[in-house]
Amino acid sequence: MERHYFDKSLIALTLILVLVGLATLYSAGQTDVPSAVSKVWQKQLVWIGLGIVLAVASFRLSPRLLEWLVPGIYAAAIALLAMTLFVGVGAGTAAGTKSWISIFGVRLGQPAELAKLATILMLARMLGGRRHPPAGIWEALPAGIVVAIPFMLVALQPDLGSAIVFIALLFGALYWAGLKPSLLLLLLSPGISLLLAFSTISWGIWIVFLTGFILLTRPHLVEGLALWFTNASMGILAFSLWEQLQPYQQKRLLSFLNPDVDPRATGWHIIQSKIAVGSGGLIGVGFGEGHQKRLAFLPAQHTDFVYSVIGEEFGFLGVLATLVLLALLILALIRIARKASDPFSSMLVAGVATMLLTHIVVNVGMTIGVMPITGIPLPFFSYGGSFMLTCCIAIGLTMRVSWDSQGLRYLNA
Repeated sequence: MERHYFDKSLIALTLILVLVGLATLYSAGQTDVPSAVSKVWQKQLVWIGLGIVLAVASFRLSPRLLEWLVPGIYAAAIALLAMTLFVGVGAGTAAGTKSWISIFGVRLGQPAELAKLATILMLARMLGGRRHPPAGIWEALPAGIVVAIPFMLVALQPDLGSAIVFIALLFGALYWAGLKPSLLLLLLSPGISLLLAFSTISWGIWIVFLTGFILLTRPHLVEGLALWFTNASMGILAFSLWEQLQPYQQKRLLSFLNPDVDPRATGWHIIQSKIAVGSGGLIGVGFGEGHQKRLAFLPAQHTDFVYSVIGEEFGFLGVLATLVLLALLILALIRIARKASDPFSSMLVAGVATMLLTHIVVNVGMTIGVMPITGIPLPFFSYGGSFMLTCCIAIGLTMRVSWDSQGLRYLNA
């Protein structure tokens, strides 16, 4: 007889994060000037309730049935992403994008969020079914294609923040599947070249380093030559891509490098966020009492910059406690992935951990000015239905993986 147990630590961590996030949203709405933000915590409560229902439903879904359904789920997600390019609309700080599906003026959600989960499932099915880890870059190419399709569709919206998450999913999946770190670096190298291409000196140093690294690691000749020429071409492509960016995206990148370039527009977000976090000191100014938030200086305090509210009102100790809770959640997911009963389930949970970790790093990084503003939410804190539902479904699937692996360990004991 199998014996199953709920993963109490995962349930406890998730509930604590949801409750703290809800309290933070309530505080974010306490401003001296009445606004619609004051009601977002009530709307988030509805999303949380729906998320719990979906988490229970996903928990009851057999991994074997889920694995069989994955191609259809992935195809549906791609179709929704393609639809946004024609009927998509923007909202809030992303008014210039086509990220939301809207019917008769009612925004139904962001397909990109659910597409992240669909991509995780497809990578898990593809890489989890391999008997051996990918031995070279060409063997990793099918996984790259799986990610490239949603990546391009999301980038065309354009939603660069979510597009970054898809890239992270690819490298997280390949790492968990056993691809050598040296090959991962080679795969990542075109992106590094693209970022460094805006500085001729930095790009030149990187190309010299990369050339030596390719010679040292000795990939297949065709792979090595393809990688070198791809990296070299990034220097030309960078300027073309810069021209393709929307003006507000160019300003955001420039403001990241120097917020004082445009302190009253694109630089305003970073400057006010830093002031809010810095003014919190050690213990903060108190729940609901954040000055930057109350005076409406802090933009998007309920979405992109909700972490700044925590920093201002609870100080260093508050943000440290928040990061510890989030870190414990990621560690719990990694533990479950390691103990999973089959490769598909292990890859699935590792993908969920990668998605959440990427959101945490990018969101926290942009609020303290070490990363560009990309507008992706902080898990369980930022207001938003699509990502909350995605997180709840992901946790439900993870709970099922933990449940099944415990039953198998009992039988083998």
